[in-house]
Amino acid sequence: MDLQDKVSIITGGASGIGAASARLFARQGAKVVVADRNAGGAQAVATEIGGVAFGCDVAKEDDIQRLVSEAERAYGPIDLFFSNAGIATGTDPLETPIALWQEQWEINVMAHVYAVRAVLPGMLDRGAGYLIHTASMAGILTTHGNAVYATTKHAVVGLAEWLSITYHDRGIRTSLLAPLGVKTPMLDEDSAWAKHAAGPLTTPEQVAEMVTDAVAAERFLILTDPIAQKWMDHKAGDLERWLGGMRRLQLAIDRDSHD
Repeated sequence: MDLQDKVSIITGGASGIGAASARLFARQGAKVVVADRNAGGAQAVATEIGGVAFGCDVAKEDDIQRLVSEAERAYGPIDLFFSNAGIATGTDPLETPIALWQEQWEINVMAHVYAVRAVLPGMLDRGAGYLIHTASMAGILTTHGNAVYATTKHAVVGLAEWLSITYHDRGIRTSLLAPLGVKTPMLDEDSAWAKHAAGPLTTPEQVAEMVTDAVAAERFLILTDPIAQKWMDHKAGDLERWLGGMRRLQLAIDRDSHD
């Protein structure tokens, strides 16, 4: 897809990957709608790029429906929806309150479903549209220390794959963004996990470039470093060996965390 004049909604657009993508989409000619529950941050990015901003709690379907309606009033039919908002709260299943599981499920998974329900019917009517889903390598491999995040991101991967299989031949393109460590407010670069398991760190601006390259090529999987493919191959090639390696890595993280 050529982003020129394409009406594009980006959630989680007030900072990090979302903000960097909004800026780059705008430079490539897109009409960008910046959405975030941090309405002031979204407005700051929108003002900078000449777009429009909306305060939106993606965990609420009514908010996403209103976001899409207002965006259509401002710019017209939605060509691209980038479901990028997410949170990474949570730890062990025995320690994480069920309410926190539910909150992360709503933001990390159901927000993607709500977006699809809001924009896909119009896209199918027009025979064209683009859906981008931010997951994580935690959704393809896993992540140490946070069962909630790993579980919800696996669900996003499953949804994106299903959409690509089901609607590709009806003109709908789907991309799955699965970053390794990215230098955003979500990442504690001094944590044991970041040192041992995050992989090579990238900047939001670098990830935004990868996203726009994938959209131009209409490519499904967006990885932020070649080592991610190597790790995926290790898992697919010998799951038992991979699990053993991940257990050893968990021990290293635990030792570093307690030093």
